[in-house]
Amino acid sequence: MRLWSLHPKFLDRQGLLAVWREGLLAQRVLQEKTKGYRNHPQLQRFREQKDPLAAISAYLIGIHAESVIRGYRFDRRKIASPKKALKIKVSAGQTDYEFKHLLKKLGQRKQKKYLTVGPEKRIQLHPLFKKILGPVESWERVK
Repeated sequence: MRLWSLHPKFLDRQGLLAVWREGLLAQRVLQEKTKGYRNHPQLQRFREQKDPLAAISAYLIGIHAESVIRGYRFDRRKIASPKKALKIKVSAGQTDYEFKHLLKKLGQRKQKKYLTVGPEKRIQLHPLFKKILGPVESWERVK
């Protein structure tokens, strides 16, 4: 499961479809509607929020918005709670790590998207997140 802190515009088709599915799975975990992935480290930052379900829903809304721009038909009705969520802090170290990880994936999968994302000077985040100083997050499994 990879719930990117990066703006979904950076993801290729495969990545956007995957993050939508994984976001919906994360929502089910937070709703306690599945037994799998309950201890997945990527969920920690959502669980730490005052309203975890609102946080994952806000995340999914951001993914859905990108899908609309691309002409995909993700079903917005699958998003459980359209309440407003507070911004989630994410460290600069984490965003740098994710950006390098994404570039590696894009380089392996789809050269054209890699070429458009690679020269990006400023890493933009998913609208739910706010960058702060700090190292890679403690929940990240660094490879």
